[in-house]
Amino acid sequence: FAVSACGSDAVEEVDIAKTAPQVSFKPASDEYDGTVAKPGSPFSISYKIVGTPIVGTPVAINLQIVSAFGPRTVNLTYRINDASAMMFGESQLRSVSLEPAANETSMTQQVIVIPLREGRLYLNVSASFETDDGTISTVTAIPVQVGTGTRVLQEHGAVEVDEDGEAVRVLSND
Repeated sequence: FAVSACGSDAVEEVDIAKTAPQVSFKPASDEYDGTVAKPGSPFSISYKIVGTPIVGTPVAINLQIVSAFGPRTVNLTYRINDASAMMFGESQLRSVSLEPAANETSMTQQVIVIPLREGRLYLNVSASFETDDGTISTVTAIPVQVGTGTRVLQEHGAVEVDEDGEAVRVLSND
């Protein structure tokens, strides 16, 4: 990667691999059900749903946040897009500011939600921090499965082999 100032012939070589922070996005323990982190994302958010989500009953979601930029204060914001599907617990804050302990690389937080119907519901979690150049953030949707329904992948068409010997899915007009 090369950087050049406007009107200047000088080119500064920057090795991104050397400037990127070396942080592991693995959860600190195996107790978390899922880790949501995209390559290049500033945060990894791992989650564990405590207990079985039941309609009308509060359920706790434990979150573990790891910053690719090392220990720093992180602002968390929680949002539910469909108020008819799920709501926050009575005393649940919608936004918190977390600071890691002295020797810790991750932060934990618990969110209480109340499912209002069965199905797959989502809690949106936004993690961010301020820099001199603006805000750096990640938004993650935490799935909460309520009830016995499961997601089943429905396949369409038929798998056939093309003239090159590769499998292709052929969709019909039926």
